[in-house]
Parts: sequence; structure tokens; C-alpha cells
Amino acid sequence: MKQLFLMSTLLMSILLVNAQDKTIRNLQTESGRSIKKDAADTAKKIWKTGGMFSFNLSQAALSNWAAGGDDFSMAITSYLNLYAFYKHGKHSWDNTFDANFGYVNTTSLGARKNDDRIDLLSKYGYELNPKLNLSGLFNFRSQMLKGYTYSGDEKTFTSNFLAPAYVLVSAGLDYKPVKNLSIFVSPMTSRWVIVNNDSLSAKGLYGVDTGRHSTNELGAYATINYTANINKTVTYKGRLDLFSNYKSHPQNVDIFMTNMFAVKLSRVISATWSLDIIYDDDVKLFGKDKNSAGTQIKSVVGAGLMVKF
Repeated sequence: MKQLFLMSTLLMSILLVNAQDKTIRNLQTESGRSIKKDAADTAKKIWKTGGMFSFNLSQAALSNWAAGGDDFSMAITSYLNLYAFYKHGKHSWDNTFDANFGYVNTTSLGARKNDDRIDLLSKYGYELNPKLNLSGLFNFRSQMLKGYTYSGDEKTFTSNFLAPAYVLVSAGLDYKPVKNLSIFVSPMTSRWVIVNNDSLSAKGLYGVDTGRHSTNELGAYATINYTANINKTVTYKGRLDLFSNYKSHPQNVDIFMTNMFAVKLSRVISATWSLDIIYDDDVKLFGKDKNSAGTQIKSVVGAGLMVKF
């Protein structure tokens, strides 16, 4: 009887060990399997976020160079783009932030910036049909550091952070006929022009009355935003803003246009070309007497690091 009990106990122990060993092997097998999305799962992401950063650097030094040139020159250009897009049901919320900064230093000219811009755009939309949204838009645009215009050896202080700054609030219709193209139109838009600097406001620049730090404009507004992959290596991002001030010379439409072409040379190395065009009838810093408006054009070409995330 005692032998039978011992044999039964031994047999049960062997069976339990085998069962545990099989369970462990199954767990190891399951943990090593890759998880694949079910083809029937069609749920879309509510948030889509990402961005791009580019940094270009060029430097040259000359010594006893017969062809001539500055003994030393260095140029830096950088660009940061961040985005966060929300989409759920009929509701959408698009947010983008752009920052540009450029710096150049040469023996003859000294140090000066050649690019400086910060731009925040936020747009909420309620879908009326697959291609048309009822939307509200907010835009803030300014710069980071002091800006100067140069004439020979003379430089004139012309701008700074929040001097000027443009704050725009608008309600209208957002039409999206094809992917990556948005056309927003509003017949009623409020725009504030801010000059938060005493010396600049004392000159009455940027359409703000002398001695004041801000002014409000009411007008019509349109913005067109487009991005495209031209081919496997070339991408384009562009924006065109148009604003007509009902209160003063509505026929003189303010224009703000940015274009960015990027050519991918390797996984992290790219060549870029940016072209910006601005016309604002209230920015009277140009001409022979520096008191008239003019078309502002900025073109920057560079090659260097570009990272998308």
C-alpha cells in the first residue's frame, strides 16, 4: 500500500512538471511573436504629430588670395517646423509652428542676421461636407531678435520681438479640394498690429499711430497652404496670405508668401531653398528717403542637416 502511494505521488509530480514545462514553452513562444495589426481594424489616429529641423553651416577663410574676398566669412541658417493635427468625427484642429533664423559674419560687414521669423497658426474646423469646413483661425507672427537695415557703414534699428507682431483672428470657410491643399477665405477678419518698442512706436512705423503700441484692422483675409512630394527626393511646402484692410486703402492688399523646397541627398543630409515675398503698404522703410513701401524678397539656399520626426 505504501509502495502504491509512493508510485502515485511520483507519477503526479512527473505530470505536473511536464505540464509546467509545456506552459513555459508556450509563453516563450507567444512572447517572441510579432504583433501585427488586424486587417479588419480600420480605426484612425485622432492626433498626428511631427516636424522637421534643418541646420546649414558654411565657412570660408582666405589668406593672400589673389582673386580677392573677405578674409573670413561664416553663415548659419536654421529652420524648425512642428505640427499637431487633430481629427475626430466632424471636428478637426490643425496647428503648425515655424521658426527661421539666419546669421552671417564677414570681415568687411561684421555680424548680422539675415533671417528671423516665428509663426504660429491654429485652425479649428467643423465639417460641412468632405471638402468644406466651417472654420475659425488664429495666427501669430513676429521675430526673435533685433533687426536693422544697412546703408554703407550706417545701420538703422527697425524691428524687434513684438515690434512688429501680427495677431489675426478670423472666421470663414476652409475648402480642401485635394489632399494637402487648403484654401481658407474670410470676409470678416480682425488683425492687430503690435509695436511694443518705445523708439519704434515714436516713429509711427508699421501703420501704428505715433506714440501708440498697437492698432486694430478689420478686413478680408485668405490663406492658401499646400505641401507636396514632387518626387522621391524633392518636397515642397508653401503658404500665401492675403489681407485687405477695410479701414484704410482696401485696394492695397498685404501679401505674405513663403516657399520651401527640400532635396533629400541622404537620410539626414538635404539641400534647401526658401523664397519669401512680403508686401505691406504700412511698412514704409524703403525707397530713396526710406519712407515708402516696397516688395520684400528673401531667398536662402543651403545644404546641411535635415531631420524629420
